[in-house]
Amino acid sequence: MLSAIYVVLATGAHLVLVAERMPQVNFEAACHAAAGASWRSEDECSQDEKTAKTTLEQEWGSFDADQKGHCMRLQQVGGMPSYVELLTCLEMGKALKELNQRGRANPG
Repeated sequence: MLSAIYVVLATGAHLVLVAERMPQVNFEAACHAAAGASWRSEDECSQDEKTAKTTLEQEWGSFDADQKGHCMRLQQVGGMPSYVELLTCLEMGKALKELNQRGRANPG
């Protein structure tokens, strides 16, 4: 029983540590694939990814650890990872949390 508790604690601690580090994303393959399937060029996609990466580097600490973990798991499920998608997920989660907090503060 005690060893099971240690496993749970170690796993939870590992997830928190992973969420604290911004993931490195190989977006080139996603941009190459997107260029053939959309109106955006590969260069435009790459520029958007680089801009999103810079924003994430600057704002990573402002996002909730649970939301980081959630968005990072979504990156693994959805095919090709993207800084743009990661940033969008984190910003949506942050906005939802702020709306919920305002709703509780002003129950109307």
